[in-house]
Amino acid sequence: MNIRPLADRVLIQPDAAEEVTVSGIIIPDSAKEKPLKGNVLAVGNGTKDEEMVLKEGDTVLYGKYAGTEIELDGEKYLIMRQNDVLAVIG
Repeated sequence: MNIRPLADRVLIQPDAAEEVTVSGIIIPDSAKEKPLKGNVLAVGNGTKDEEMVLKEGDTVLYGKYAGTEIELDGEKYLIMRQNDVLAVIG
């Protein structure tokens, strides 16, 4: 993968959605709750007004509708602005 976010954007790999079964009924992928946690894979250089606080390898929490979903080599990723990230875990 060779994606380099620009400015104050970050590339995040969302954690996998958990498999949920209710009384033997398997919930399809389309009905699963999207994860709100992921790992930062790449960061931009920041802007003159906002320096980058996030770094590669950070585990972060983000808003439910934050970012733009992209698919590359069969994997799903999110690109979002640093200020769409709510918190760093750990």
